[in-house]
Amino acid sequence: MLGKVLLGRRRLLTATAAAAVAAPAIVRAQQTLRSSKASYSLRMLSLDLEQPWGMAFLPDGRLLITERPGRLRIFANGRLERAPVGGLPKVYARGQGGLLDVCLHPDFARNARLYLTYSGEGDGGAATVLARAEFRNNALVGVQRIFEALPRTSGGLHFGSRAVFDRAGLLYVTCGERYQMQRAQNLADLGGKVVRLRDDGTVPPDNPFVGREGARPEIFTYGHRNPQGMAMHPDTGRIWLVEHGPRGGDELNLLKAGANYGWPRATHGIDYGGSTISPSKSLPGMEDPARVWVPSISPSGLAFYNGDRFPGWKGSVFTGALSDNALFRIELDGDRYVGEERLLVDLLPYIRDVRQGPDGLLYLVTHTDSGGLYRLEPA
Repeated sequence: MLGKVLLGRRRLLTATAAAAVAAPAIVRAQQTLRSSKASYSLRMLSLDLEQPWGMAFLPDGRLLITERPGRLRIFANGRLERAPVGGLPKVYARGQGGLLDVCLHPDFARNARLYLTYSGEGDGGAATVLARAEFRNNALVGVQRIFEALPRTSGGLHFGSRAVFDRAGLLYVTCGERYQMQRAQNLADLGGKVVRLRDDGTVPPDNPFVGREGARPEIFTYGHRNPQGMAMHPDTGRIWLVEHGPRGGDELNLLKAGANYGWPRATHGIDYGGSTISPSKSLPGMEDPARVWVPSISPSGLAFYNGDRFPGWKGSVFTGALSDNALFRIELDGDRYVGEERLLVDLLPYIRDVRQGPDGLLYLVTHTDSGGLYRLEPA
């Protein structure tokens, strides 16, 4: 998680350091807040999570929450269950690595399949891994690694990592470039890419680089740095993501098959020491972001709102801003960015993920050692 308060690699805001950094006061009681299009309240549901990262709602209304050190927790009936889910794979919980996202199969109600992204070890170091399992009796069974963002490398930075299904049942996974920027432009390397897979990890035949010599067929888009939020637009079905720039240059992007999103050849950011990474902010043949943030906000998590509890927010997309201590509500007109507003400014530390619940409310987790689960409700 990188942002405007981070000025060098030594000072990267890694997951393990987040709790030690001075944070805004945590809201413990419900209070009325206002945005331009809604009055809302913030309710604290739990403060017993350790560095929560991703969320997924089960069909019965229970909420699964990943904890970066390697646990999967269940929030049900208004409380966080003490016992974590059993059967999880071993994760590489160092730096920004660990257990990251959780995603349900579109037909979960029938097949009980879910997917985890995490940093996993092997020969040569660690890489972003996608695993598939079945969720039975509060445990994972039949865990299989079905994708790995090879090659592995040492270090604990820039794993990504979000997972989202589209309407066709294909699975998109974001892979960071592991703080090795040139990997993002190398089509023989899975770092700095968004990959598209079938639900068993095999490659769809219409992926844009299938059959191209020297290119990995899993790749859907490339030229990414560290994408930590991704969501499908509920109306158009298109996939959007947010990614961290270096010092400045965070981006909101609409994914297009085979497109190059520029990193590090085109960027609005500079290196942490102040040096130039590229003189170009835009280049021919590369996709420009729908929105660029300078200075950085460190966007993490992404959710489109299409519920009825906040009519004024319908159609908005929300992302947490780790280094801005806020929740951003972004307005789009089709595929065009229109504007944004900052919510919860300096009320919550490090909003890591945001999801719409089946009740039409918004749920947030904050990435600290005493991580919180919060809900936004109409006031």
